[in-house]
Amino acid sequence: MTLRANWSYPTAIRFGAGRIAELAEHCREAGIARPLLVTDRALAGLPITARALEILEAGGLGRAMFSEVDPNPNEANMQAGIAAYAAGRHDGVIGFGGGSALDLAKMIALMAGQSIPVWDLEDVGDWWTRADASRIAPIVAVPTTAGTGSEVGRAGVLTNTETHRKKIIFHPKLMPRVTICDPELTVGMPPAITAGTGMDAFAHCLEAFSSPHYHPMSQGIALEGMRLVNEYLPRAYANPDDLEARAQMMSAAAMGAVAFQKGLGAIHALSHPIGALYGTHHGTTNAVVMPMVLDFNRSAIEGRLARAAAYLGIPGGFDGFRARVMDLRAELGIPPNLTALGVGRDRLDELTGMALEDPSCGGNPLAMTAENTRALLERCL
Repeated sequence: MTLRANWSYPTAIRFGAGRIAELAEHCREAGIARPLLVTDRALAGLPITARALEILEAGGLGRAMFSEVDPNPNEANMQAGIAAYAAGRHDGVIGFGGGSALDLAKMIALMAGQSIPVWDLEDVGDWWTRADASRIAPIVAVPTTAGTGSEVGRAGVLTNTETHRKKIIFHPKLMPRVTICDPELTVGMPPAITAGTGMDAFAHCLEAFSSPHYHPMSQGIALEGMRLVNEYLPRAYANPDDLEARAQMMSAAAMGAVAFQKGLGAIHALSHPIGALYGTHHGTTNAVVMPMVLDFNRSAIEGRLARAAAYLGIPGGFDGFRARVMDLRAELGIPPNLTALGVGRDRLDELTGMALEDPSCGGNPLAMTAENTRALLERCL
C-alpha cells in the first residue's frame, strides 16, 4: 500500500513522505505571502526546521521563525509571538511541531488582530462569536509528532499563568487551511516523545469511544484509531526509522482529534491540571492515569471495551484490553504512577477542583464528583 494521499476531511490534508517540499505552494494556496513559522525551542535548531525555512525562502516567502514556545504554552508566549508577527508584518502563520507549537501558532493567528482578551474566547457556549473573524490570519499546519491532532482541530490549549488553568480557546477559523502530514518529519523524535505523543493519540481515541454521547461517525474513527496505535506505536518506538509505522501513527493522531468531537473524559480532566501545575508531558500523563481511569469507569464501559478488544484482536474482553494498556506502558517506558512524575499529595485538593472544572470532565462515562475524583487521583499516585 502506498501511504500517500490528498484528503479533504476535516480540512485539506496532504499526506505522504516528502510532502514538506510542497510547503511554499500550500502557503500561497492559503493566501499567505509572508508567513511566520512558529515552532518550539527544541525544534528551532534541527535540520527539519532548517529545511522548512529553506523551502519557504526558495519559494519567495522569506524565512521568519518564532520559537519562544513552552511545553505548555501560555499567554506570555502568545504575546511574544504576536509581537513578532506584527514586527515582521506577516499575513499568516505556519504551525510547525508538536501540539505546543501548533496550538500557539493558532493563538497567534487568532489574537494578532483582536482587541479583546484571549480568555474571552474560551470554548464556552457561543463565546467564539466575540472574535472579529475577518482579522484571523490563515494557518498552515505541519505536525512533527503523532499525538495531539491539533493539525485538524478548531481549538488550541493555552495555560493561564496566573490561575494555572489550561483553557481551550475555540474558533471555527482556527482549523488550518492546509495540513501537511509528512511522516519523515517524525523519524527524529526521541523515544520518550514517540511514546508520550502516541499514547496521547490512543487516549483521544479511547475516551471518544467510551464517551456516552451519540456520534457514530466519531465512534468508528476512534475504533480504527485505537487499532492503528496498538499495532504501530510499538513498532515506531522500537524502530524509529520504520516509515510505515510513523505514517500510520500520524494518521492515528489526526483520527483521534477528529474522534474526540464526541467527547473526552477523566483521563484528560486529570492530565490537564497536572500538566498546568507540574509541567508534565501531556501524552505521558495521559498514559500514566489511563489504567486507573479504566478501572474507575469499568461499570459503564465494560461491554463497550469488550467489543473494542475483539476488533483489536485482544482476547479477554475488558480485562484483556486493560492488560494490553499495561503492556503498552511497559513496552514504551511509561512511568508507573503520578509520583514518578513528581506529583505529590500536597496539591490533591487543588488538582481535584481543577479537574472538575475541566471541560473533559463532562464527557466521562461516570459522573465525576469531588469525592470520587480525589480518590481517583490518590489511586494514580
